[in-house]
Amino acid sequence: MIDGWRQVLMRPSDSIKAALEVLGNQALRIVVVVDSYDRLLGVVTDGDIRRGLLSGVGLDESIVQVMVKTPISADITASNEDLVKLMNDNDILSIPLLDNGKVVGVETLHNTLNTKESIDSPVFIMAGGFGTRLRPLTNECPKPMLELADDYPMLRVLIEQFKQQGFWKFFISTHFLPEKIHSYFGNGEKFGVEITYLHEDQPLGTGGALSLLPESAYEESPIILINGDILTQLDFSKLLSFHNRSGAEATMCVREFDYQIPYGVVSSNEGKLNGFKEKPVETYTVNAGIYVLSKKILTKVSSSTKIDLPSLLEQTVENHGEVRVYPFYDYWLDIGRMEDFKRARRDFTLLKR
Repeated sequence: MIDGWRQVLMRPSDSIKAALEVLGNQALRIVVVVDSYDRLLGVVTDGDIRRGLLSGVGLDESIVQVMVKTPISADITASNEDLVKLMNDNDILSIPLLDNGKVVGVETLHNTLNTKESIDSPVFIMAGGFGTRLRPLTNECPKPMLELADDYPMLRVLIEQFKQQGFWKFFISTHFLPEKIHSYFGNGEKFGVEITYLHEDQPLGTGGALSLLPESAYEESPIILINGDILTQLDFSKLLSFHNRSGAEATMCVREFDYQIPYGVVSSNEGKLNGFKEKPVETYTVNAGIYVLSKKILTKVSSSTKIDLPSLLEQTVENHGEVRVYPFYDYWLDIGRMEDFKRARRDFTLLKR
């Protein structure tokens, strides 16, 4: 499913001129007309508008005047093969995706033909934290369920990003208000993926939660573990390939982080001034909260033991195990503080265009 599809949703009261602006700003080649409940009413393309203008319809009139009122659509569960056939048979380039009559996505022929092959490695998303630094927003809502846009919690963003790259099998660890996550995602079928929930009765940390995974989850392939509060454009398939080539027990994604010291820094020797740097910038390599883990390290985690993953990796290195680092430079944001969340909402709107 195409990112940014909500940008092409319009109401029947919107004008043809407004529809032209949407078509010009988006790459989906379609405007989807819905009611206040997002139920499909019709679609509009450049051709529909062009034919309407030639017949005397004005730009300020409602898009209802030019929309196709019985559009071709597909169920959200339709396979890529079915979508390609449907669009080819009807000579269309884009199609609304429905769930019980409600528009829940838009797919294009180009995207469907270029969907990546399925990747069997599972994804483990940590979604059990309390999000204390984002209170009061997280008083009644798990942090990964905070919305970056209308009906777009950050956890959905993560799952859809992985899905677009070919990943389909997900494990989600929960603790705080798990029912909020369960009721939204269910078993994942609605989003075209498979989701299994692993509940922590007591917080186990990012390392301890791994003990809840069934061994079958990592018997054949390594897993990708990611914190549920991360927004990134990382190519996960490349990360997985790097890990598989390295033969390491674990791979940690790392980023360069610049920190500007807000004061002038003085260097001296025996009370004498040697130099002075005004507000210098220090560069550090930081943990990005994304890992690939092989079976060997996963079997080391004792049941119900509380431990964070960095501590587990340190123990692995101390015991002469190999842990690799994977530097990446794609967009990345750890949504830990209120200012991070505000930035994520701004950035998400730009990234989805």
